[in-house]
Amino acid sequence: MHSHLPNSNRRWSCSALLLVLGLVLLWHPAYAKKNKTDNNPTSPQLKQRIAFDIRKIVWPNPPAIARIKFLELYTGEKIDWTAFEQNKKKPKQKWMDRLAGTKPPEDVDMSKVPFQLVRTNGVAVDSKGNIYAADQAVGAIFIFNPETKDVQMIRNGKEGRFGLINGIAIDDNDRLFVTDDKFREVLVFNAKHQEETAFGADILGNPGGVAIDTENRFLYVVDTANDVVDVFDADSLKLLRKIGVPGKKHQLTDPGTFSLPTNVAVDADGNVYVSDTLNARVEIFDAEGNFISQFGKRGDGAWQLERPKGIAVDCDGHIWIVDAAQDRVKVFNREGRLLIYFGTHGSYPGEFSAIYGIAIDKFDRVITSEQYPGRVQVFRYVTDAEAEQARQEQAASPVVPAAPRSNESAQMQNSAAH
Repeated sequence: MHSHLPNSNRRWSCSALLLVLGLVLLWHPAYAKKNKTDNNPTSPQLKQRIAFDIRKIVWPNPPAIARIKFLELYTGEKIDWTAFEQNKKKPKQKWMDRLAGTKPPEDVDMSKVPFQLVRTNGVAVDSKGNIYAADQAVGAIFIFNPETKDVQMIRNGKEGRFGLINGIAIDDNDRLFVTDDKFREVLVFNAKHQEETAFGADILGNPGGVAIDTENRFLYVVDTANDVVDVFDADSLKLLRKIGVPGKKHQLTDPGTFSLPTNVAVDADGNVYVSDTLNARVEIFDAEGNFISQFGKRGDGAWQLERPKGIAVDCDGHIWIVDAAQDRVKVFNREGRLLIYFGTHGSYPGEFSAIYGIAIDKFDRVITSEQYPGRVQVFRYVTDAEAEQARQEQAASPVVPAAPRSNESAQMQNSAAH
């Protein structure tokens, strides 16, 4: 257990807090009024501006059967704008006093500034459906409750000690595993968010993505610096084996080797999927670490991979990949055939800005994270069985002439149909 916050981290946390304050002020209604909108994705102003209800965003476009539905997004703790309005009415500090540094400004109480996501990396979901998002800039893990909309936090210097948090994963007992790129270790928290232990500092170079095989009790940690995936026992936390070949400085391209891998995922059968970022591909291994196959071709096309990072597998065995260079989420089958994709660079729902992580939970929700600025978006994956049922219901209903679609939407429909 670590009980104190180093001075350098304390100063850095203050800087991060000032940055968050700046973002909060930018999202103040005074600025929103200029654009005739606000920060609420379901507000009448925003719906009026973009001319449709964002809660009805789906991919592909109707009349095709929807396979992905937008649900909601999170930006951080709830902002109480009335507090800022009250601060406006307080007498301002004289500039001479402020210059002399005799006391802090009275118009901002830093202890009451609500924390917002700034640079979000890993995401995960616990057994209760709460969404966890690791934010490097804030130095905390945000915990969003989709039912109550409450936000909790695991904070640096409070509930834990973080240097540069990266990936997160949660097992079936709601134990939380957090990789720390600065301290080169994995931290373990219990279901009450109390830090239990840390391990791996003598093994890991730059730990990144992390995933858990709850059946075989394997914990997979991507070591970006050493181009390997370390496999630990999820209970004893002992190193079992390595996948890949270390020490080649990101030069290897052979099947079963990596060049700057970043993230890892596990399917229901225990197969392991690794995003091999510099090689622009995905590699698949069995539960014993034996190479099975790979797919991915470098390029900027939707069916290609440019900078694969976050990776997840849904209940039907489809592989979801975050392409950070294209700000897209792409869904492939195991043979590498593109089934559907969505996203582009932007700040509206369904668009992404420096997308990084992805997770899929037992409720078929797809959670993505973004870094500039930090944001978490939640989508709903329509399973193959649900899509087939909808297709049968559509076939039994009266035929309605299809509206014209763009080329991209038509491609999505054709891909999703297979």
